[in-house]
Amino acid sequence: MCRVLNVHFGGFYAWLHNPESPQAKANRRLVGLIKQAWLESDGVYGYRNITLDFKDLGEKCSKNRVYRLMRTEGIRAQRG
Repeated sequence: MCRVLNVHFGGFYAWLHNPESPQAKANRRLVGLIKQAWLESDGVYGYRNITLDFKDLGEKCSKNRVYRLMRTEGIRAQRG
């Protein structure tokens, strides 16, 4: 199968034993925190305010990362 897909054997077995990267695990945890903060604000907070809340809590992440995660999850601030 590795020959057909043109994938190295070592890369396949590394993926098989550890399929999720540490960055992906951290992103999944951050998405949970983002959803919680967004729900606590009744959907009013956007990525800027959520980033400020994270900085107050001591969570290290940039506003661009929060923006990207919110966009991929379909979380948007309600306006008006």
